Amino acid sequence: MTKYYIISIDSLITTFSRVESGKEFDFSIKTENTNLEDEAIAVGDKILATIDDKVYYNFVVNEVSIGSLNLKKTFEIEKGIGLTSDKIGNFEIISQENYNSICTKLFSDFSIINSDNNNKKTDAIKIILNDKYTGRFVYKVLDFLYKADKLDKISKYFIKNADPLYTSIKTDEVSLTSIFKTSKDLLKKEDLTFNDGKPRFFEDIIFNKEDENYYLSTEWTSGKGSRLDLDSFKLLLRNYYPEYSIYEDKGEYYFSDYFSTTSNIPQIIFEYKNFEIKAKESRLNFSSELVLRFIASLTSKPFVILSGLSGSGKTKIAQSFVQWICESNEQYKIVPVGADWTNREPLVGYPNGLVAEEYIMPDSGVIHLLIEAVKNGNENKPFFLILDEMNLSHVERYFADFLSIMESNDSIKLYTGKERSSLDKIQIPREIGWPKNVFIIGTVNIDETTYMFSPKVLDRANVIEFRITEKEIESFLANPGIPDLTKLTKQGVSMSESFLSIASQNSIVKNEVIADELVSFFSQLQQVSAEFGYRSAREIMQLAANLKILEPTISDNACLDIAIMQKLLPKIHGSRSKLVNVLIALGEICLVDAQDCKTIYFDAVKIDDLMTNPNIKYPISFEKLIRMYKNVLANGFTSYAEA
Repeated sequence: MTKYYIISIDSLITTFSRVESGKEFDFSIKTENTNLEDEAIAVGDKILATIDDKVYYNFVVNEVSIGSLNLKKTFEIEKGIGLTSDKIGNFEIISQENYNSICTKLFSDFSIINSDNNNKKTDAIKIILNDKYTGRFVYKVLDFLYKADKLDKISKYFIKNADPLYTSIKTDEVSLTSIFKTSKDLLKKEDLTFNDGKPRFFEDIIFNKEDENYYLSTEWTSGKGSRLDLDSFKLLLRNYYPEYSIYEDKGEYYFSDYFSTTSNIPQIIFEYKNFEIKAKESRLNFSSELVLRFIASLTSKPFVILSGLSGSGKTKIAQSFVQWICESNEQYKIVPVGADWTNREPLVGYPNGLVAEEYIMPDSGVIHLLIEAVKNGNENKPFFLILDEMNLSHVERYFADFLSIMESNDSIKLYTGKERSSLDKIQIPREIGWPKNVFIIGTVNIDETTYMFSPKVLDRANVIEFRITEKEIESFLANPGIPDLTKLTKQGVSMSESFLSIASQNSIVKNEVIADELVSFFSQLQQVSAEFGYRSAREIMQLAANLKILEPTISDNACLDIAIMQKLLPKIHGSRSKLVNVLIALGEICLVDAQDCKTIYFDAVKIDDLMTNPNIKYPISFEKLIRMYKNVLANGFTSYAEA
């Protein structure tokens, strides 16, 4: 059973000695002239040592030897609370409650701890946060990062003030003014305090950088908008140390590499332009229109297919968005589809036929994702499954169950009989549904190694085509670079609940302009058996509604243009004799004045400025129709999908 002690020591030098050079926090304490014969100290016992009520050291006993103890220091603080032991070198045993009370008065039981969260061992810093201890919390976190050799992520944002004795941290999002005082020489106590003797900077050097000693300011508040507030510091950590989190567990706060299932990040209204900005900072070249279409499509139907030119950014936009909006990498899976996928087993696994209580989990991790999404505390977090090169195998074979429950709100039956668990003891339910907070994104390349999608698949998804314009490739080549997704990781976590809220809306507003145009398209598509049903009509109206939520200034024509391109045109395919007249007729619907549509547009060698031509109502769809028309003339066959 752990015992707790307090001891007064006259001098760190005479009473303590380092046992090994380079092993910080390891000490030995001499015990020959103490009262240890009265009490047997054991490994794991805790000792609070004081020097004249000025400095407190907290130790855990690592090893007991004759005449000495090997100790691990867990915290050190220069602060007095009027408590010392009566006799120097006398170990006074105290209760755990008394020990905890003293630690709380000193420093809110601040320590580096090993926590065990959901059986995941992790290093963490624990503190009970309030105004009084905020500065020490910042000190310990920075000290932790410095000793972990990770300070370089933010040190490039250290900026000298006009008075070079003071240094600030300034990024695009955070400004921590005069956070450090620096000096090549050791500073005295009076250099670090106000005129009244109150501490202005901690007396301990927090780190040394380029031969300068850095002293951290003590003037912190718990998120009250001051020049040194905790909210700004937490934002700095979230931006540049996404591998760590600050979370609460049973009233105690942690800085850790463990991510709590309950998010404590304040939520704000979703803004798609925030993702666009962060993507550009990460050297990703996505247009504002493409970002809007992608996010609006996800919110209107949780199944999006990204099709088009290989290497045009299909996987990157999916990967960057999920990393931007997710708090933890447990919220998404990127799964390369195999050419040998002939059934659902690579996605959901299968019951072991030889062991009645065992279920074989797939390596893809898909079923893990679905189980995680429905856990208590995760209902307000989005989860994403990215199926990369989705059409390397027949989609209808391995994805049939998902296509079915997408519409029926039913569930996939995994097994019958006794309850089963995986090899790693995860309990597997007998059936699993499609959680409302799960989104599926499929990427598609069209070549001789892939399969075409059936109308059944296309009808259940928004299909977004990726192409690169001449201007876009010129812009990239003028400033080429490799994307750095760390700059956007977790930057959109504060908008995740708002994103889910938009996705959960299913109210459709009547729009006569859009309705009349859809009837015209229906009439022409019917001639080639590519007409749409009630589901597509409803989803088009839903897409238009969500586009207006995300971008209130968007016009009805722009909404309909996107919907035509993503929901109606993907199902068109056929021969020259079948499609030529229909493609021209559809093109005429896209114009304000359809006179001479074929001559002026379809038969032209090159069509410029389609996006700004006032006679073109639906430029995105119209440009696609022209390309399909030219393909059918050249090849005798055309389809929406292009290599």
